Amino acid sequence: MDPITALILGLIQGLTEFLPISSSGHLELIKVIFQNKLIPEESLLFTIILHGATALSTLVIFRKEVFFIIKDLFKFKKSPSSSFSMNIIISMIPASIVGVFFEENISKLFTGNLILVGFMLLVTALILIFADTVKENTKTINVKNSFFIGLAQAIAILPGISRSGSTIGLAIFFKINKKEAAKFSFLMVIPLIIGSMIKSLLDFEGSFLITNYISLIIGFISAFFSGLFACKWMIAFVQKSKLWYFSLYCISIGLISIYFGFR
Repeated sequence: MDPITALILGLIQGLTEFLPISSSGHLELIKVIFQNKLIPEESLLFTIILHGATALSTLVIFRKEVFFIIKDLFKFKKSPSSSFSMNIIISMIPASIVGVFFEENISKLFTGNLILVGFMLLVTALILIFADTVKENTKTINVKNSFFIGLAQAIAILPGISRSGSTIGLAIFFKINKKEAAKFSFLMVIPLIIGSMIKSLLDFEGSFLITNYISLIIGFISAFFSGLFACKWMIAFVQKSKLWYFSLYCISIGLISIYFGFR
């Protein structure tokens, strides 16, 4: 992989991980554009590097919240931070079940299927449009709605369904404070990303002895800094109730994907 490609893929991963336009859907589109030329070892390692970069960018943005969560958990102290972390654990259950028991079936969906990606992007657009119709947002995350938000995250495993869009959108449907909805959406995925990275490394039977470390470093830096920007910007953007702007983008890319998928 050349450095320019690594830079572009890092930017796409960093931006689409937080913006409600589906990172998985865009990576499927990239597969088609680049005709999936990456060798398996390079593809897997690069994917792990990019996901690690976006997870790190989230931890940097929410470093204070994460510090208090860990502090209260080790003290076994009941507090808003410990309750928040418990809700995150509950939200992980649906996606964990889907990942463990349906991994093989899910992997079959990631084959550059432009028609599937296109229709799922249209679904994402609808979620964003309806989320903007909710005006009252005064509630907080609780056990019940964290589980349902987790279900939305599990469904977002489908390429084209935005994870951040569906989880933030559903939280807004529950009339949860928009800033808290965005924070919960971005933090709830970190344990899943880390778990997925570890599982991928343990399951991989090939070799990571590649020499193109320059591209890996460029991809990591690109994904990390674009992730920082997208995460901070998205938190501010959600509070302004302008999610439907992203729906226009999803509709456009979705229709283009469907068109080329049928060609």
